[in-house]
Amino acid sequence: MAIVKVIEVIASSEKSFDDATQNALVEAAKSVKNIKSIYFKEMNANVKDNQIVSYGVNAKISFEVDSI
Repeated sequence: MAIVKVIEVIASSEKSFDDATQNALVEAAKSVKNIKSIYFKEMNANVKDNQIVSYGVNAKISFEVDSI
């Protein structure tokens, strides 16, 4: 039987929400193996002079844990 764990991560990008999501996945994959899905908990953007200057995502990443 497989066990699935979930971690919560926050990532950002100056380009887009998609890029922020990819950044979250890339960084998580550096230390987590067997990633199966990513769920968006929150999305936000920082604004300066009526322009979006950065995009952020708060996401949950699920991954399968190797059984012993």
